[in-house]
Amino acid sequence: MGLFSFLKRKNEAELRPGLAPLPPDLAPAPDTRLRGEPSRLGTEAERARQREIARATAAKIDEIELAFASDIFSDEPAWGSGARHPASSAPAAVASVDQPDPAAAPASAPAVDESAILYANGQVATAEQLLRESLSTLGRHERLPWWMLFDLYQADGREEAFESIAIDYASHFETSPPAWKPLPPTASDRPAAVVALAETFDASLGAAVAPRLKRLLDADAPTVRLDFGRVTRIDLDGAACLLAALQTLRAQGRELVLAGADTLMATLRSMLAIGVRQASQAPWLLLLELLLLTHREKEFEEAAMDYCVTYEVSPPSFEAPRRVSTAPAAPTAGAGAQGERFMLPSVVSAPGGVLLDAIDAYAAGREVLVLDCSRLARIDYAGAGLLQARLDAHVLAGERVELRELNHLVAALLRLLGMGRRGAGAEDGAIVLYPHRY
Repeated sequence: MGLFSFLKRKNEAELRPGLAPLPPDLAPAPDTRLRGEPSRLGTEAERARQREIARATAAKIDEIELAFASDIFSDEPAWGSGARHPASSAPAAVASVDQPDPAAAPASAPAVDESAILYANGQVATAEQLLRESLSTLGRHERLPWWMLFDLYQADGREEAFESIAIDYASHFETSPPAWKPLPPTASDRPAAVVALAETFDASLGAAVAPRLKRLLDADAPTVRLDFGRVTRIDLDGAACLLAALQTLRAQGRELVLAGADTLMATLRSMLAIGVRQASQAPWLLLLELLLLTHREKEFEEAAMDYCVTYEVSPPSFEAPRRVSTAPAAPTAGAGAQGERFMLPSVVSAPGGVLLDAIDAYAAGREVLVLDCSRLARIDYAGAGLLQARLDAHVLAGERVELRELNHLVAALLRLLGMGRRGAGAEDGAIVLYPHRY
């Protein structure tokens, strides 16, 4: 929640002296909040205009909050020094990751459960309609129906529908809407389910990280998950080591899952100043590598020009990466922080004997099973029942099962089936659900 969230937006002009008002052509239209039903924008031109209004408003709010926070906390160079940090499209969100967000309690409204079942059975259009209708009632007070709808559009690859409802979400809750992050496409030459090698980095990243990176490079795991969500400091040696490792993994054709990449990029930007040369170019090049890996071509081009100005060299070119996806940072440093995760496929359906046997093989000798659901779009009803039965067997054996980064449609279905304990402190011998964060 922003620093100014407790203030009425209509009084912003009075509360931000010194900041320019929004341009007249982007000034917010009269109240666009829901009034009994989701907004229905009449034309494509009006829809595009509303998107621009929402983006401009969010950017202005971010500017106010950043200016206020900088006055109190910033250690930026003094005004007039000429140095500035590389720009970012939006301020990185800084959230506590000491405790994970457990699965929310199921909503009392039948629309949530019904839409989860419809979606599981492949009735996507009907589930969408039910969720949209619920926004005018349940969605006035609960965010879960909105999150389920966002996940439905991302799983279905419908960016325009996602952006349209994001406008209503931002207006209704007076907060920045979720960012569009579609699920990675399933490659024909990629196994349906794999065991991913996982590594979570500490708050300070220096030369001592080299052995951990070497372990990743020497392993033959087809999928590597790197979690940067805790990194708050990185020195020149650490940047050089990480840069070399990422470039090698990309050249090897490994599938990469980058968690908490925004946190690391914010850390890098804070230590860079345009026009100020450092002993090593590694932090700049690492920032560019991360922007490339996260498919941010516009930000890459802007940072590349800043790098060019600083070092008076030709900037690197953008090459669309393959087999790279992003995920939220892991909320705890416990299970799955270092070791292996079982990556579930995009769809789990019955019969799923091969998948269930693979989970059993992964579970051998482990006390905690971490099932990564970051690329999971849907579990059908029958498949969910079979998965629950197999996971219950591991629970009876005293093992703890964690399903992490679930989308909210799948999480609602699993809760409906009685799967999942709430809270990070659930005892061993339990199934715990952790939906991804919005």
